[in-house]
Amino acid sequence: MGRIVNVYSASGVHPELRLARLLPRSIVSPRSLGLMRGLTRLVYGGCRTSVVIEYVNAHVSVRAFTSPQPGQRVPGVLYIHGGGYVMGCAAMGDGFCRRATEELGACAASVMYRLAPEHPFPAALLDCHAALLWLARQPYVDRGRIAIVGESAGGGLAAALALLAGESEEIRPAALVLSYPMLDDRTTARTDINARGFRLWSPENNAFGWRAYLGAHVTDVPPLAAPARYRQVSGLPPTWIGVGTNDLFYDESVTYAGRLRDAGVPHTLYLVPGAYHGFDRVEPWTAAARAFRRARMKVLHDTLRG
Repeated sequence: MGRIVNVYSASGVHPELRLARLLPRSIVSPRSLGLMRGLTRLVYGGCRTSVVIEYVNAHVSVRAFTSPQPGQRVPGVLYIHGGGYVMGCAAMGDGFCRRATEELGACAASVMYRLAPEHPFPAALLDCHAALLWLARQPYVDRGRIAIVGESAGGGLAAALALLAGESEEIRPAALVLSYPMLDDRTTARTDINARGFRLWSPENNAFGWRAYLGAHVTDVPPLAAPARYRQVSGLPPTWIGVGTNDLFYDESVTYAGRLRDAGVPHTLYLVPGAYHGFDRVEPWTAAARAFRRARMKVLHDTLRG
């Protein structure tokens, strides 16, 4: 039912990830949030090549990539960006969505959801759910072959969305693909974490992100806000989880994979020893990052195209 893939046996920092020593451990705080959002807009603001922006409702838009064949129904892929629930944008998914369209023949859409703290839970989850329903309604999409893909906080939202879809029974996702997902607010209470090897997402960042996202629910956390708290995961679709060992979310990813195993959910846990949070985005030219992306795309190909 489950597989664990160890890509390298090296300990410490992955030998290929040479930028690790230059990267900050922490990237966002309440004081720097505006700056980080501005940098995101600067980096991704011009990404409009071959993309159609569709407005799902008054709050939600998606960046859609598609190449439908006449008379055929194609797989659907919904991408959910990361950013600790407080930053990021849908354009971060352009590269992935373009590849999904080219390699899978899929209709791929990246959702722009509302961000915390201005819009705490459940705003982002409801926005992602609206985008999923929009994707399933497209006349050229096979609603029986829709995958949900998320990175970091987007991975947490993807896991929650799959659980919500199971509750509503409107759509049954065919696959769930999570890159270093942000699943468990209880990680913020841990005092046994050695953060020296972490990069780009620290325990302090994590505490801020969860506090902003949970808002008034911070003392009484709903399971759909933090999917690791959800009791029954047996209804989830086949799931791929990829994470590095130098990632704050390593332990919660491994624990979640163990729960999937115990519940009989087909899954793969793809581990990259010595890899930090978001390594595949920061150093995409490395063999480790390329292998990570190939493994993620392969599970989509095997699930959606057979």
